[in-house]
Amino acid sequence: MNKYNKLWQYIKDNKAGDFELSFDELGQQAGVALDHSFLRYKKELPAYGFEVQKISLKNKVVKFHQL
Repeated sequence: MNKYNKLWQYIKDNKAGDFELSFDELGQQAGVALDHSFLRYKKELPAYGFEVQKISLKNKVVKFHQL
């Protein structure tokens, strides 16, 4: 179990299609602040039916794509 499992489950259970979440929203759903480890753990997301499409550091949002 990793620190983002709670976030992945939230995305699987509550989202459909393409969407985006702010860094703050991601941290709230994950229960931990977003950090660089997100780049490593995002590879687990396809098992939940989504992928990270784009990370915008400027706008502080992550765009997700449903597979």
